[in-house]
Amino acid sequence: MRIALVGDRSPSVRSHTRIPLLMRALRERDGIVLDPYWIATTDVSGLEGFDGIWVLPGSPYRDEAGAVEAARVARERRIPFLGTCAGFQHMLLEYARHVCGLDVAHAENEPGARDFLLTPLACSLAGHEGLVRLTPGTLIEQIMGATVTTEAYICSYGLNEDYKRTLAGHGMVFSGHADDGTVRAAELPGHPFFLATMFQPELAGDGHRPHPVISAFAAAVTRRQLTSAG
Repeated sequence: MRIALVGDRSPSVRSHTRIPLLMRALRERDGIVLDPYWIATTDVSGLEGFDGIWVLPGSPYRDEAGAVEAARVARERRIPFLGTCAGFQHMLLEYARHVCGLDVAHAENEPGARDFLLTPLACSLAGHEGLVRLTPGTLIEQIMGATVTTEAYICSYGLNEDYKRTLAGHGMVFSGHADDGTVRAAELPGHPFFLATMFQPELAGDGHRPHPVISAFAAAVTRRQLTSAG
């Protein structure tokens, strides 16, 4: 089962160095063997052939358009998708542009733009943990088996809340929030698996036990591959 790890791989990005541990943990604990391929944001052609797409942290990416395209392919081709941190941000950017028809930018990538979907957080979450309240009945709440979780962040940008209602009106479900009501997770109902988190589940623990979100993504990849094979 091939998964595309979209991001500009770097040994200085903690989440990237966790990937080998997580692949081993999925194999040993969940019995799921994934074949990961690192895909640079500058070369995202052929993503349709993967069983899963994970857009990883590590912004600013070399090519914003590549990260946005990865989210589009996963959404339109119904390929299991996970976006974490910057992956969450660029998933929202893709949805705002291609589903909602908004002409919006990411402040980190285009500081001179007119309208921003992603803006600097009032207080950076880089290196912090925070409480996330999960909406009952949503995919992530079912995955976690609880309505509250504490998660790790390395993040300085989040959704401009002025656009939250517009995205929700076009079908995006905001399923995780901080105590102040700001968005921390989003998903698309009706898709086999389309989930993005502002937090980084790959940083949970020491990497030897997959975070439930990662296990759920891997299980969705398995289901898709089995369905395709059948």
